[in-house]
Amino acid sequence: MLGLRYSACEREAGCDEAGRGPLAGPVFAAAVMFPPDYRHPDLNDSKKLSEKQREALREVIMRDALTYAVARVEPEEIDRMNILNASIHAMHLALKELNPQPEFITVDGNRFKPYGKVPHVCVVKGDALFLSIAAASILAKTFRDDCMRALDAEYPQYGWAGNKGYPTEAHYRAILEHGPTPYHRRSFKLYKEPTLF
Repeated sequence: MLGLRYSACEREAGCDEAGRGPLAGPVFAAAVMFPPDYRHPDLNDSKKLSEKQREALREVIMRDALTYAVARVEPEEIDRMNILNASIHAMHLALKELNPQPEFITVDGNRFKPYGKVPHVCVVKGDALFLSIAAASILAKTFRDDCMRALDAEYPQYGWAGNKGYPTEAHYRAILEHGPTPYHRRSFKLYKEPTLF
């Protein structure tokens, strides 16, 4: 069973992002705050769950959370501010939508920038330790997957419904053959030498 919160604050929000590594598509972030003493035995790091489990738990989170929000930052902004800053910006955008606002923030990973004057802590592998971060990881992941499936319908030759924009060899080949789309991150290395295939 994951821990409910890191701090003694009842209004503690967990944050996580999805999509830092892909060559294409937005980066998504989510923030989740649960009611005091909330528990759910199935909530876990989204990477440890099947797609079907994540989809089911998304509905549970959206139903049970005291408040939650999901935000996205588009590829042009990622290129402008770099992926780390874009990920943190997406977390801030999600936090801004929470009502009530948090008294404390737990963030998955080791990098964050202060959100106003709200205290925060970065927790490496926090999505496997705290319910709110695990829930945020599930929301960010499932909303981003939905987005990439929608973009796949527009650009099916890149295989985004399957690779979700991540750098697979087939994705590199498609970029080489068809060129980058408006959804590709131009600041990322989009090409590999053909001899590597």
